[in-house]
Amino acid sequence: MAQSGERVIKVTARKFTYDPDEIVFKAGEAVVLELTSADVHMGFKCPDLGLRADIFPEKQTRIPLKVDQAGRYDFYCDVFCGDDHENMTGTIVVQA
Repeated sequence: MAQSGERVIKVTARKFTYDPDEIVFKAGEAVVLELTSADVHMGFKCPDLGLRADIFPEKQTRIPLKVDQAGRYDFYCDVFCGDDHENMTGTIVVQA
């Protein structure tokens, strides 16, 4: 469960997309990314924010996050999940 003041952002991974593939929140806002997979074992990696997690079907993976610097941060699946795996990407947009 999110602590007081944290906003939960649900993200579903499925071959070969994230839904949503753009995650938007304000700089300094405490959020929790709640990741689930709709089909197979996936990964979530955002190198610029130092984030890395495994995502499994039927299980929630929670990543607490607070980013103070506005910007755009790319993320991608780092667990091979099939032929279109290399296109499984998204962006975290942190607004000023």
